[in-house]
Amino acid sequence: MPSFVKFQKGPNNIFTVILNDVNVGTVESRDDAYKALRMARKAISDNVEELTLATANISVNGDNVLWGQVDSLSNVAARMTDVLSSSKKSTLNRAYSLKINEFSVNLSSIDEVMTLLNTAIAKYDTESQYSVNLVLDPTREVNVLTTQVLSKEAVKREEEIAQTSMPESGFSSMISDVVNVATPLAYDKDFSDYKLGLQNIDFKDKVEIVESYLPQEELTDLSTAIDLVTKDKEANQIYEVKSNDTLGKIAAEFDLTVADLVAMNEFLENENTLIRPEDEIIVTVPKPELSVVYTIEQYYEEDYEAPVQYVDNNNWYTTQSKVLQEPSAGHRKVVALVSYTDNGETGREIEKEEVTYQAVPKIVERGTIVPPTYIKPISGGRLSSKFGPRNTGIKGASRYHKGVDWATPIGTAVVASSSGVVTRAGWGSGYGYCVYIRHPDGRETRYGHLSKVLVSVGKSVSQGQKIALSGNTGVSSGPHLHFEILVNGSQVNPMNYLN
Repeated sequence: MPSFVKFQKGPNNIFTVILNDVNVGTVESRDDAYKALRMARKAISDNVEELTLATANISVNGDNVLWGQVDSLSNVAARMTDVLSSSKKSTLNRAYSLKINEFSVNLSSIDEVMTLLNTAIAKYDTESQYSVNLVLDPTREVNVLTTQVLSKEAVKREEEIAQTSMPESGFSSMISDVVNVATPLAYDKDFSDYKLGLQNIDFKDKVEIVESYLPQEELTDLSTAIDLVTKDKEANQIYEVKSNDTLGKIAAEFDLTVADLVAMNEFLENENTLIRPEDEIIVTVPKPELSVVYTIEQYYEEDYEAPVQYVDNNNWYTTQSKVLQEPSAGHRKVVALVSYTDNGETGREIEKEEVTYQAVPKIVERGTIVPPTYIKPISGGRLSSKFGPRNTGIKGASRYHKGVDWATPIGTAVVASSSGVVTRAGWGSGYGYCVYIRHPDGRETRYGHLSKVLVSVGKSVSQGQKIALSGNTGVSSGPHLHFEILVNGSQVNPMNYLN
């Protein structure tokens, strides 16, 4: 036939596609094969936010035919989707690591992060006036999010102003700024003018949120994360002892027992250990991982005490005082800004006060002269006889010891326990050679059984000045120093007065 042309083999015009060793169809070009693969890849990842991994070993085998049938791209892509779905691999999950100081927790979505943070402030923002926003941390060079707690009302007001107001500049803008920040003075406001309740709230600890990819087992479910972050845990804290504090009082304040305090503080030997003002004691307090700071404006009425007024007496010692006027409480109405960290009050600022009736202050007359101190009159020595009842076995010795004895070799230097004036220096019968010193606070010290007296009556001596040498004179059982302190003419236990 004149129109018949002999068939000549040319380039490939039909292609068989094999995906993961599965024949998924026939297409008319290599480009169609890879286009179908892209469609299949999109299909298995379209509704998944996380990274999707699947095996995709594809081979495209071409042929040249005179006649053949090809599949539609959608059918080939559908078969590829089935093959890829069956070869999906588990992979890392997108996660958000929330870090608070040294604590961190991993959540599966940013929505869970927001829920956790808003739950933390909702405990104190009971009327839901504030919300947490996430913003880029400007102090970090990498993309790290941090928190910003904003008033919903303030945000709404700013948006309304931005939509309705005309732009201002220059002097007009400056005047508007001054007017906007101006507030009435406290004495111009009535109690009803104050907007009581929560004034501001924020996180005390810096919060950092970083996006990451983590295995499923490292993610924490939302309810567990909320408990970890917001529930109170016991944390150690240093407490400084105040005047009139006792271990029992401190333990009660922090909901502990005295045994708990002794166990936590090595220097406390037992429940009877003496504590002094400014001592530091370890206590435990309930504290969440994420602390919240906030301020509440409160109105209240209360009885109050006026500050104590002091009248100085330059002729008295600081240990002397006298109440000149007894106090009585007053009554007042108050609006105050009270600051809190979690459930603990940290500060109070009175904004407005109206006194119903004035408090009467306590007036105290007090001395200004620092009383003299008393030191041990010898260096070293062994305490051989204490103050109080004793069995001496020595003829002429008193059965009630009116001082203390330190056994020490004859010739040991004896010094004045405190500054004063010598009232006796010489032989004193049972005391042997002795020295008496009268001190400015009216007290007297006595030094007995001396071997040598180095001062005379009427001489003024300073604290630590050498006044005699120890000995074994008078009624004595051996070389020692006998030492007494007299208050109002009566002997007291010297060990209670020595520094």
